[in-house]
Amino acid sequence: MQLNKHTTFILFLTLCASVFSTTLSANIANKKEVKSFIEEMVSKHQFDRDSLVALFKQVEIKDKIIKAIERPAESKPWYQYRTIFLTDKRIQQGVKFWNEHADALKRATQTYGVPEKIIVAIIGVETFYGKHKGHYRVMDSLSTLAFAYPKRSSFFKSELEEYLLLTRDEKVDPLSLKGSYAGAMGKPQFISSSYRRYAVDFDGDGKRDLLENTDDVIGSVAHYFSEHKWVAGEPIAAPAQVVGKDFKSIIDNGIKPQQPLSDLIKKGVSVFAEYPLDQNSALIEFELKSGHEYWVGFDNFYVITRYNHSELYAMAAFQLGQAIAEQRRLDQAENTKAVADKN
Repeated sequence: MQLNKHTTFILFLTLCASVFSTTLSANIANKKEVKSFIEEMVSKHQFDRDSLVALFKQVEIKDKIIKAIERPAESKPWYQYRTIFLTDKRIQQGVKFWNEHADALKRATQTYGVPEKIIVAIIGVETFYGKHKGHYRVMDSLSTLAFAYPKRSSFFKSELEEYLLLTRDEKVDPLSLKGSYAGAMGKPQFISSSYRRYAVDFDGDGKRDLLENTDDVIGSVAHYFSEHKWVAGEPIAAPAQVVGKDFKSIIDNGIKPQQPLSDLIKKGVSVFAEYPLDQNSALIEFELKSGHEYWVGFDNFYVITRYNHSELYAMAAFQLGQAIAEQRRLDQAENTKAVADKN
């Protein structure tokens, strides 16, 4: 087959890109930053130098990872973001997950004070109840973002350090674990530092397994929220209406509740239920196709954003949890009625 000049040029560029990618991956252990990181791990944590060099020779720097982190779902407007997670299928699967793990969920709520619906919703948003845990090697994800993504290199070097400590502590091959493009792992998508700090052995089998052990996952999510100061029985969020222009200054204060609800009311905000006027609150604006909707977020809503620092994420998790709980209630009522009718 005879190739024209344009086709030949394209093939040449493709070959160059392939060679460059392969070379970059093969030589990562020789990069100055990687050598420095290895030396730090040796001196600070007594890792074996030769073993780390051999490990990094197998690491692959992936352009796909950088592209993925540059376009997170949280960059979408609310009316688009919401439709990703608030689906009939995710709600029904959430009910199924809740029913299958009701005992562990109840125990987690009793232990940590976090509602079952929030625990279920987080796992549903993160991995569709464990079905989508990610396909990138965590070692590749963290190394790519630590050494080939200057914007966040400091954070991801820290996470890479935590990951190597985690895999050593848990006696796991660092190249064996897979996760998200950002290196989050398991059914709850914990990053390495969170795994080390907040994962719990909730079933008492002597291991903290967030990849396959659902009891550990449920307990660890609840423990995470508890450690970030979730308060049992306190409100999460409430739909609101606004009038005038004074409310805009409250939105500018951000999503962390810093003002009593009474201050919001004075500036034209009203909520559709009664809450203590001294309750810490924030006013959050969500973009619709046409206009906006407004919610008052309380301290527990802010706690959800400690899992993912986005009000979109927190609202999706909150509303998904509400929807799952309501569907489960309806299913139970229907089953009770069916049994009564049968008898």
